[in-house]
Amino acid sequence: MLCTAVVMAGSLALTTAVVAHAYYLKHQFYPTVVYLTKSSPSMAVLYIQAFVLVFLLGKFMGKVFFGQLRAAEMEHLLERSWYAVTETCLAFTVFRDDFSPRFVALFTLLLFLKCFHWLAEDRVDFMERSPNISWLFHFRIVSLMFLLALLDSLFVSHAYHSILTRGASVQLVFGFEYAILLTMVLTIFIKYVLHSIDLQNENPWDNKAVFMLYTELFTGFIKVLLYMAFMTIMIKVHTFPLFAIRPMYLAMRQFKKAVTDAIMSRRAIRNMNTL
Repeated sequence: MLCTAVVMAGSLALTTAVVAHAYYLKHQFYPTVVYLTKSSPSMAVLYIQAFVLVFLLGKFMGKVFFGQLRAAEMEHLLERSWYAVTETCLAFTVFRDDFSPRFVALFTLLLFLKCFHWLAEDRVDFMERSPNISWLFHFRIVSLMFLLALLDSLFVSHAYHSILTRGASVQLVFGFEYAILLTMVLTIFIKYVLHSIDLQNENPWDNKAVFMLYTELFTGFIKVLLYMAFMTIMIKVHTFPLFAIRPMYLAMRQFKKAVTDAIMSRRAIRNMNTL
């Protein structure tokens, strides 16, 4: 906490000094803004301040929708964030011609929303291991899923219309990423419904595992189709999307596992019926 407070105070002081220095040189608002945007050191300071503000917003929204995060959730979040940042840096190299403050802001927003998708997934999975689920938990998770689905849909729609009017651009990546996140919200919602039904039953719900299996199979198939379409379009209109290799491999591996589990499940049921 102390280290975080020092970083926030330092970034605020540095930003204040940079803006004050620019205004002292130009004496007017518009020339000051132009000076700041044209100065690389000034932009670096403003980027740091923006990231600090995003971090504070994330902490606030985390408190609102999740309360206290568990150690496992923090561990998963940090692990996934590390891979996401690496893939984002690879995406920067592909779209270096489009690099701008708006470009950085869009990727930061994407990573920000990904974090809440991951946390929502972990929190819904936690329902299966928790005997007591409060009404506040349900209100928080339903509100978050609705908000995430709404934002994902809006960004997919924005990317679609942007591609239609301006042609293939970095919006192709954003549209694809938010489509994947929308599929993830669908998976989380179905799991939430299944867990909620199971919690209402006094006895274990035998068919729950079957529904969970086919949910993974259905959403995994959608993800594989999206990745294949994205790879094909990117290779055709731009270049090979190296940053999509790892998530595509994981999606295909997960789908293959779901197919194998479904086949084994059907085979086991058939064998039991023949006994």
